[in-house]
Amino acid sequence: MTIELSEQEQLRRQSLTALRNMGIDPYPAARFEVTASAREIAENYDPEQGNYQEVRIAGRIMSRRIMGSASFFELQDHSGRIQVYIRRDDVCPEGDPTLYNTVFKKLLDIGDFIGVEGFAFHTNTGELSVHCKSFTVLSKSLRPLPVVKEKDGQTFDAFTDPEVRYRQRYVDLAVNPQVREVFVKRAKIMATMRDFFNERGYLEVETPILQPIPGGASARPFITHHNSLDVDLYLRIATELYLKKLIVGGFEGVYEFGKNFRNEGMDRTHNPEFTCME
Repeated sequence: MTIELSEQEQLRRQSLTALRNMGIDPYPAARFEVTASAREIAENYDPEQGNYQEVRIAGRIMSRRIMGSASFFELQDHSGRIQVYIRRDDVCPEGDPTLYNTVFKKLLDIGDFIGVEGFAFHTNTGELSVHCKSFTVLSKSLRPLPVVKEKDGQTFDAFTDPEVRYRQRYVDLAVNPQVREVFVKRAKIMATMRDFFNERGYLEVETPILQPIPGGASARPFITHHNSLDVDLYLRIATELYLKKLIVGGFEGVYEFGKNFRNEGMDRTHNPEFTCME
């Protein structure tokens, strides 16, 4: 099957070839150790203390403003975004401008991963930034991102199509920062629930997912076959029966965060299902 590439995808593959011809291979790149995240710098930078004067961060390029021998770009890591200021004379100290004029300005694109080494400072307009002293190409993005643009409080080209968002969740996470917050909040809620029950003496357990009898609720199960045992098994539709056995066995209180599988109607509120018994 022949896959037809868009013009952008063809140009990015040409850039990848050019990078490799220059001795830069981003698949895989050399390990780049980071010392801080964008959020940590934003929350803790204090110009009076002079902290973050030697910082290493890494992430995706999400926007660029090329201005001759100096430029700005936004770097996005797992915690958020931060502006980076880059000058030709800083990243090309030996006089060869190739790394800035060719690699940064012509061969890098929105979505590429790079590592930046530099120091934190405030620009003349008061925006917190990282002054780039050197950078490392970590990965080349061969497909363009649907980058969301913001200006004067208005959002343009937002990635909002529900069908595409759910089918390409990775793109949704990359360009819509608020979506990542949903995952973070979910994890915090579950951690809080765990702490609540653990502090009260409950024991977290795991019960079998493949069961010989689909008991504990009235629902249609998914059926599978265990080849080695030559028996039919069922994906669990509830956790109650095994939790009750643990109570009978002597545990005073148990709980489980578990996925149940019911071969019928779908309900987004049962993800995951939580069961507690005492």
